[in-house]
Amino acid sequence: MSTLAAILLFTLLSGVLSALLAAIFLWLPQGRRDRAMPQMVSFATGTLLATALLALVPHAMSGAGPFKVHEVGVALLAGIALFFLLEKFLLWRHCHTEAVEDAHTHEHHRREASGWLTMVGDGVHNFIDGVLIAAAFLTDFHLGVVTALAIMAHEIPQEVGNFAVLLHAGFSRRKALLWNVLSSLTAVLGGLVGWWALGAALQWVPYALAVAAASLLYVAVADLIPSLHRRTDLRASAVQIVWIGIGIGLVMFAESQVH
Repeated sequence: MSTLAAILLFTLLSGVLSALLAAIFLWLPQGRRDRAMPQMVSFATGTLLATALLALVPHAMSGAGPFKVHEVGVALLAGIALFFLLEKFLLWRHCHTEAVEDAHTHEHHRREASGWLTMVGDGVHNFIDGVLIAAAFLTDFHLGVVTALAIMAHEIPQEVGNFAVLLHAGFSRRKALLWNVLSSLTAVLGGLVGWWALGAALQWVPYALAVAAASLLYVAVADLIPSLHRRTDLRASAVQIVWIGIGIGLVMFAESQVH
């Protein structure tokens, strides 16, 4: 399989499959969804942390060479700052839009606008994921697979959240599924752009991997882990640790098969 074919296949799988699996999850009874969501978030946390720290960062440092490890660290730090600013912008835009709509339109229009805003944000996010998957495949086929699977693990609970927002905005289940799938296809476009841009400048691939690691680390540390801290009882904490460990163990096993 060529590198481009692998990028197209796995960006399609990570995007569309995560949306379809989330749709199946959404059709479960509310009680089952509520019980399963913390385990899914914990598992995603483990896979993201392990993929970033045990796969992407080591490959970035190895690809850059011993004399450019510092530059990889700079790219990692810049990536974290970039995603912090991007999230700040999206939060500001969301709050600003809500304030305007509350003053001038009915509640129905505000909810509908929040649904479309969610789709735009998700499309941009999926596009970036596609670029990151392309960077991983340009480095190593197995690294690309591990990265795509880690992104898929993180996307499933996020897609469930997107469905909840869209249904709240008045979308039917069928319409919500259609727009979520269409939004996920931007990952394929991101993969194409990443393959074309990074393939023409392979010396930048290690730094793209560092930015990819920054993305996964930021999502895990700034989004997923704080949500896990909302449950502080001993049993819930123990279950979270187990599922985080399962996620880390899966990535470690995949990496051991590579090496």
